[in-house]
Amino acid sequence: MSRITKVLLNLILYSGILYVGIIILSKVFDIGTKKFLEMDSRKRKIVLIGFIVFTGFIPLLLSKNTYALRTSILVLIYIVLALSLNFVLGFAGQLSMGHSAFYAVGAYTTAILTVNYNVPFWISLIFSALVAAIFGLLLGVPTLRLKGDYLAITTIGFGEILRLILINWTSFTRGPAGIPGIPSPSIFGYTIRTNTGYFYILYVLALMTIFISHRLLNSRLGRGLIAIRDDEVAAEAMGVNPTFLKILAFVLGAAIAGIVGGIFASFIHYVNPDNFTYMESVVILTMVVLGGVGSIPGVIVGATVLAILPEALRGISTYRYAIYGILLAMMMIVRPQGIISMASLKGGGANGNSSSQSGN
Repeated sequence: MSRITKVLLNLILYSGILYVGIIILSKVFDIGTKKFLEMDSRKRKIVLIGFIVFTGFIPLLLSKNTYALRTSILVLIYIVLALSLNFVLGFAGQLSMGHSAFYAVGAYTTAILTVNYNVPFWISLIFSALVAAIFGLLLGVPTLRLKGDYLAITTIGFGEILRLILINWTSFTRGPAGIPGIPSPSIFGYTIRTNTGYFYILYVLALMTIFISHRLLNSRLGRGLIAIRDDEVAAEAMGVNPTFLKILAFVLGAAIAGIVGGIFASFIHYVNPDNFTYMESVVILTMVVLGGVGSIPGVIVGATVLAILPEALRGISTYRYAIYGILLAMMMIVRPQGIISMASLKGGGANGNSSSQSGN
């Protein structure tokens, strides 16, 4: 058997297995979502609180499995990153494919401030959010008139330009050598050096991001964003300000990505331009699309699945991205609304196309 035949067979086999698994997972979530929506508000709150408490005990359950605990930390990082992109793609309908650039800005801001200027971690994290938000503003303003493919190409260019700056500005970023020795954060004099400590920092950030997403989605601003995503001309005719809301989505998504970038830098104690490539942006985008564009639970599930998959596919990592592409293409044909669609969360049909797809 030739090498190319073997590769093709592996691609078909693993893609098929993953596709069947995700379809089954989607059906399970369809049933779970339906039952959850049938509950009264009191039971829903109990279920949500129980889920939050259970996930909060994950470090204790995995205390003897360092590998699994570090993987759960990476899952939380990707959940926050996917939710931050969901502000731009899911709520505002702006196809951004350079989201890892804001992630990089946050990571390098924290690294440079803590290593070169001895700025405390928490203050540097605030600066990471601010600097990333400024970059989000700088990207958001000139791209207001761009849509679809043109916007995607612009954001790709932005991400690649930033990565090349990180590589070539050696006097400031140390170029390909990266920045080592990023210190751990301290809380009330206690230095966090364990995986458990980083898990809870990211867990709190993930809960805050979910809360902000939920409040925004159910607010006047959120309804304005959804209106712009579905039909910008009609929304503007009804008095919605698309300029302000699009910039808000970019700035908010960039700021949150900057924060998680700063925490990531401290977690691995080292940053390098290779951590923030174009493929990282593609993975984050795939998480949002696979989970369900605009759907907060869907994005969380999509991020969790695709954050865990690399560990499961470590033996065939050479063509992992090819499997992602095939999987995403099949999902777009059979289940374009994602694993958990916005329509199903509102009590609509789970199998029909979600309204969130109409802007994309």
